[in-house]
Amino acid sequence: MAAVMMISLLVLLLLSVPVALSIGLASTVAFMNDGSMPLIVLIQRMFAALDSFPLMAIPFFILAGSLMESGGISRRLVNFANSLAGGMTGGLAVVTVVTAMFFSAISGSSAATTAAIGSILIPAMVKKGYDIRFAGATQAVSGELGVIIPPSIPMILFGISAGVSIGDLFIAGFLPGIMIGGSLILVCWYISKRRGYKGETGITWSHRWQAFKEALLALLMPVIILGGIYGGFFTPTEAAVIAVLYALIVGVFVYREVKWKQLVEIFSKSAITTSIIMIIISAAGMFGWILTREQVPQKIAAAFTAFSDNPIIFLALINLLLIFVGMFFETSASIIILAPLLTPIAVQLGIDPVHFGMIMIVNLAMGMVTPPVGVNLFVACQIAGIKLEELTKALIPFFIMLIVDILIITYVPAISTWLPSLLK
Repeated sequence: MAAVMMISLLVLLLLSVPVALSIGLASTVAFMNDGSMPLIVLIQRMFAALDSFPLMAIPFFILAGSLMESGGISRRLVNFANSLAGGMTGGLAVVTVVTAMFFSAISGSSAATTAAIGSILIPAMVKKGYDIRFAGATQAVSGELGVIIPPSIPMILFGISAGVSIGDLFIAGFLPGIMIGGSLILVCWYISKRRGYKGETGITWSHRWQAFKEALLALLMPVIILGGIYGGFFTPTEAAVIAVLYALIVGVFVYREVKWKQLVEIFSKSAITTSIIMIIISAAGMFGWILTREQVPQKIAAAFTAFSDNPIIFLALINLLLIFVGMFFETSASIIILAPLLTPIAVQLGIDPVHFGMIMIVNLAMGMVTPPVGVNLFVACQIAGIKLEELTKALIPFFIMLIVDILIITYVPAISTWLPSLLK
């Protein structure tokens, strides 16, 4: 049954059938081939996969990100980041990374971060004489921070799928996110130094103070969310609702850049994005139930431990697997399918589940900027008006640095576990 399902899934994906349909159809084919239970069981399993209170956080964080994106937040964050880093060598490239770090703490989405910041900074970089391929690559890679720095939708999905505290995952994401952001800044500075991309001049402390005041309400949002969660005022799911209310007040009543007539479009866009994710989750729940019924997790665990029970070798294999999976599969679907299979093996080998969650997320985040299905690449290419092939060469220095980051996060657990342990 499991073999039929996996073969069907592979064939459907090769035929470019959407991920949610591929998972659902493969599960249905395998179930019908088995014939031991009525088909209504599949519908029940799909519904059960969605019957989770923490899942309610996803539509609210998506809506909060859309409201903040439309409310002038991205422009204010760009101005603030430019006041801090614009004077450096390669100033606008560095500003791209810094702004992505700020916006990531609001949006929870990699593609949203790339689109919101890239629409401003890619044209600005080109106007200042930066190579358009370098500009597009910088923005695409910076966008992956949207799922590493909390709040993060993939963290919510991992927490639900693997039974790990979402609050701990949120806190764990800060140091890896800052480390990756810092390493990307280093790459931008080095390339800019070689190519002669200069920073801006005339940035004063009064300019920085003014930019900070304008961006303050946006910068407070992650403080409110995470402070509320760890202060015991609300759960991660309730925090998502608070985020929507905060974004609505700031965008409509304070900045006044979100008009009432725009809310229909914002809500519609958020509903469509949410529905796509929820369909994937429901189909993946059915898929995972069949795998569990066929004892596939136990077989995978036996295969890994038969190869080696050394945690170092296990994590090396996991990194290779996740980088490969990230190249071809959508991040949410990958987490929902793989987290319940791989996390118990990791825990059995003595690996902290929060640490393992960060390993999965940073690996799959890299998949957002690797061909052939890296969503950030398509967003950046569309904004820059270039083809994917033109962007690929410019991505190589960033890929090398990201692989180094992944290895450090993998083999230095304290980067992921220190903050959560400190706050307990």
